[in-house]
Amino acid sequence: MSDALSPDAVHLGLDLGTQSVRAVAVDGTGTLLAAASRPLTSHRDGVRHEQDPERWWSAAGDACREALSGIDNRRVRDMAVDATSGTVLLADPSGTPLTPALMYDDGRAADHADRVNTVGAAVWEKLGYRTMQPSWALPKLLWLLQHTDVPPGARLLHQADLITWRLTGRRTASDASHALKTGYDLLADRWPAEELAALGIPDGLLPEVVHPGTVIGAVCARAAAVTGIPVGTPVVAGMTDGCAAQIGAGALGPGAWNSVLGTTLVLKGAALRPVRDPAGVVYCHRGPGGSWLPGGASSSGAGVLTRRFPGADLDALTERAAATGSTAVVYPLVGERGERFPFRAPDARPFVLGEPTGAAEEFHACLLGVACVERLCLDHLDHIGAPVDGPLSLTGGGARNRYWSQLRADLLGRSVTLPAQGGSAVGMAVLAATASGVTLEQAAAAMVRTGIELRPDSSRTERLLPGYLGFVDELVHRGWLEPRVAAHAHRKADR
Repeated sequence: MSDALSPDAVHLGLDLGTQSVRAVAVDGTGTLLAAASRPLTSHRDGVRHEQDPERWWSAAGDACREALSGIDNRRVRDMAVDATSGTVLLADPSGTPLTPALMYDDGRAADHADRVNTVGAAVWEKLGYRTMQPSWALPKLLWLLQHTDVPPGARLLHQADLITWRLTGRRTASDASHALKTGYDLLADRWPAEELAALGIPDGLLPEVVHPGTVIGAVCARAAAVTGIPVGTPVVAGMTDGCAAQIGAGALGPGAWNSVLGTTLVLKGAALRPVRDPAGVVYCHRGPGGSWLPGGASSSGAGVLTRRFPGADLDALTERAAATGSTAVVYPLVGERGERFPFRAPDARPFVLGEPTGAAEEFHACLLGVACVERLCLDHLDHIGAPVDGPLSLTGGGARNRYWSQLRADLLGRSVTLPAQGGSAVGMAVLAATASGVTLEQAAAAMVRTGIELRPDSSRTERLLPGYLGFVDELVHRGWLEPRVAAHAHRKADR
């Protein structure tokens, strides 16, 4: 019998985020043995957002080596990698990047999205998201092909694909989770060849695709020297960072949701059937066990704090903000413009409701603004019929701010849990453990640690709701949010 869920087994999870690469070593009972991270930098220019793919590999190597430095190599059983959703690049036949990485929220491909949506309309309708957004991988691929001298044998790589190629020393299959935004047909379990040909995608450019949890190779000697991961360690196909965080939080039962607050806000839930969204802002991944994982990724999130308060002591600001009692709201877009979820508005720009005075009140307005976006995400999901009344967990860097988490619970008017050691990297360690044959549910039951529960203060909920509804109405006034979604939000608030 496999010892994958025993204290002797060590599973490695690697998370490629926006601002850092994080590696964790977790044993089969869920004990976090070690964690390490290395920073990443981005280049933003208007709607464009790029990173250097080579930096991913050097940061991953350093983080893995540190995380495994005190662990007996004989205990390491497997590993899996997650990355940001929709981040892509082109590479030559040897896996060397030909282009910068176009990041998950890069919006330069707007002119190509209309063509993608016309040619692939029947497929996207069948899959439930109806249309692709400009930041999705397929429109960005068309932009890359138009602006790159592509040699024979070139490959499209999702962010995780570059790392798994380097780990194994050969081209690897992509996972269906990362392939979703490149147009992979999750129902037919294949690339939609006719539509892709009509779009001019060259034969052989796209990777083979496998289900998350599939062993796609083993760590080679060259990678072992860089990362400290033992030669021969199985590499398991991972998922996107939002799905990885969902696994790390154990939000796998129907109606359960995980809200990941990092640079941007991502919500992922579980359902027995695909969730179809007329607005096209919610899409569904396939879970490793065949369930459906609906969710969406916002362009708003904790990155607004870095943007507005560079170099500030955020703990000190939080303490001062908590004392203000301010109900002003900042619409917390991370970039200069463009929203993806809970509504689609390429021209959306940040704004402020109320008149915050000083840094502490402005900071609080940002915290409250993210909470407003989060509540609207859940109201939109409820509006389209997604099950949302199960347990809600909060993960990501923003969840470490206890005041902010309580503020979110208060505005939501519902209890939330903070997993003891959630996060995307932990989720990948849990998924990696399935390489031994245990199910994802068995691995999560053994390895996900229950954390604390935060219950809403009903008096604060009542005081905060007018600000939320004012925020919703302002979005309608600006032409970004559909009035019927706003009406649903008002009805829920009145209950």
